[in-house]
Amino acid sequence: MNIIDELKWRGAVNQTSDEEGLKKLTEEKSIGIYCGVDPTGDSLHIGHLIPFIMLKRFQMAGHRAHILIGGGTGSIGDPSGKKAERVLQSMEQVHHNEQRLTDQMEHLFGRDNITIVNNHEWLSQIDLLSFLRDYGKLFNVNTMLNKEVVASRLEVGISFTEFTYQILQSIDFYHLYKYNDVQLQIGGGDQWGNITAGIDMIHKIEGNNAKAFALTIPLMLKADGTKFGKTEGGAIWLDPEKTTPYEFYQFWLNQDDRDVVKYLKYFTFLDHEEIDGLAEKVKNEPEKREAQKRLAEEVTSFVHGKDAVEQAEHISRALFSGEVKDLNAEEIEQGFKNMPTVETSIVKENIIEWLVNTKIEKSKRQAREDVTNGAIYINGDRIRDLNFEVDPAKAFEGRFVIARRGKKRYFLAKVVD
Repeated sequence: MNIIDELKWRGAVNQTSDEEGLKKLTEEKSIGIYCGVDPTGDSLHIGHLIPFIMLKRFQMAGHRAHILIGGGTGSIGDPSGKKAERVLQSMEQVHHNEQRLTDQMEHLFGRDNITIVNNHEWLSQIDLLSFLRDYGKLFNVNTMLNKEVVASRLEVGISFTEFTYQILQSIDFYHLYKYNDVQLQIGGGDQWGNITAGIDMIHKIEGNNAKAFALTIPLMLKADGTKFGKTEGGAIWLDPEKTTPYEFYQFWLNQDDRDVVKYLKYFTFLDHEEIDGLAEKVKNEPEKREAQKRLAEEVTSFVHGKDAVEQAEHISRALFSGEVKDLNAEEIEQGFKNMPTVETSIVKENIIEWLVNTKIEKSKRQAREDVTNGAIYINGDRIRDLNFEVDPAKAFEGRFVIARRGKKRYFLAKVVD
């Protein structure tokens, strides 16, 4: 199947500038494709993954993938999706973010058949007069104003700096077309105006027969109409320090039956037959949640590796069964990150005193009642002895005590000096 037909089957194509021309070119030869990201933060989130997953598909189909880190454009700010001007970051912060994003891209894409570039290399070399004479003359202000990314900001205002962003992105496309043999730029739907501006620039400089194409992906919405990728806790990051692999795995595992097949098509590299089989299971045996489990396994493995999947599944089994003693300190830190947290000292303490001092129980009377009734667990063990001593040094490298009240009410007690 042609790569464009494959993307369409996966529901991943929103707009193309010349679909038939692009299909023909991809069948004739290995083409160059690029997708860019500005270093406005020090990590990608799963919203960024959507176009880069498409780039990965081209790479796997034998085409030449290029990732552009926008060290130049990121220093001024893309107006796309913003209702007001961005706050400019220091160049020191931009450079820090560049390196972090480059590391993430190398982890996701490897080093084979992939080129990572930074537009600061060429944009920083253009002086003001050259910018105005060589590039500014190619752009009509009326046309620029009609681009959705600019038009949406006219009511509240847009600076000249952000207004010129589409020119800079066009220079990027032209530079990669000329020096890296790149014919296709892919991006989110909000990038259509910027990408097509680049195609117009290439045609004005190189002639209308120059083969340059645009492909954008649809806006990802959940079945309930809300934006994909946001949770009550905020964005789901690819950086394991911001979103642990366990949290990442759980995010995918908890997807709605109405969305899971769409996400299998978008975010995994499973073939048609396997996805169709999982779709049947969603329809006929939704309670087994096999599609969600496969989704969580595949995406977590792609982003964090197979070991992270095994660890996430281990944490999930331990929390479900209550056998938390089987977890190590790192797994405790991941699995209990968003659970109620209290502090405790390293000193041994009577169970009743400990429960009250950590505020897990409101009173000694309630604590004694819960212990006597077998409702209290410490590090996975049920405690019925009113004279039991909690020893924080005994488990999890002396860093944590795990308390459970009832069937599912967990508390993480962090040991402090």
